[in-house]
Amino acid sequence: MQSKYKISLLKANLLAAAVALSLWIPSAEPAAAVMMWLSIGWLLITALILDFSHRRSRGLPWQMLAGTLLLGLIASAPDRHALLIWAWGAVFMLPQDRWAAVFNGGAALVSCLVLLPHIPLPEWLLMALSLSILLLLAMSRTHQLLTINGVIRQRLRLIPGLNLWAGEQLLRDLIREQTRSEREAIHADVLIVRVRRRQLWPVAQKLCELTYDFENVYRLNSTTLATLMLSKTPGEAASRRTLLVAALPDNVLTQHTPLMDIELASLTLDELSHFPASHLREVA
Repeated sequence: MQSKYKISLLKANLLAAAVALSLWIPSAEPAAAVMMWLSIGWLLITALILDFSHRRSRGLPWQMLAGTLLLGLIASAPDRHALLIWAWGAVFMLPQDRWAAVFNGGAALVSCLVLLPHIPLPEWLLMALSLSILLLLAMSRTHQLLTINGVIRQRLRLIPGLNLWAGEQLLRDLIREQTRSEREAIHADVLIVRVRRRQLWPVAQKLCELTYDFENVYRLNSTTLATLMLSKTPGEAASRRTLLVAALPDNVLTQHTPLMDIELASLTLDELSHFPASHLREVA
């Protein structure tokens, strides 16, 4: 799995930013105080729900919300909040769609114009130039990392564009996910799917469509697939599993095992491929 699951540091940074803003509130004007409370609320809510919501994102423009709040903070008290102009560098380090980047770029420009009456022109020009360079560097670095990561993932995938991986990747992911499940109290199941040889690729594609974007499907051998399903509770996992199995061909055999019940120390790909299979429904 990707390092996006390692979010403790990000949550700590969000909480620290909320605390820092709260220290400004007592001396802030009413309009600025309102924007600070909105920003603090957003930071706290984001930190609290980050565990799962950011993995289920379907393109929601949360980067635009961050940009909007930052613009509001600067515009509400430009003489006091001028230092926040450099926070745009952090906003542009976030992966975002092109239209979100255009919006945030416009917001950053408006922020600079808001500060113009409060800063001598030579200093403002130097600030604008420095900020432009900072934003270009942030976007360039983010694009570079996304490109490298995408190339690596495409090389490992069995079918470009699908979250279908070789079985060896599952062995690595199981260790990582078992540790994370213990730490974050997330329920994880390993679902083994046995198919006829000619059904392997169609069923693999179907599994990729039925699972979340952050979940992967693995080819263990020519007749066996597996997926690692992450849920908040065992009840949610059972409900998801029932719906998933119902969407598969009738002659498919399935077996699920809680990840925490698997002994990973000596587990091999061959042992995974020969897990006992049981019917979750009648086989045609």
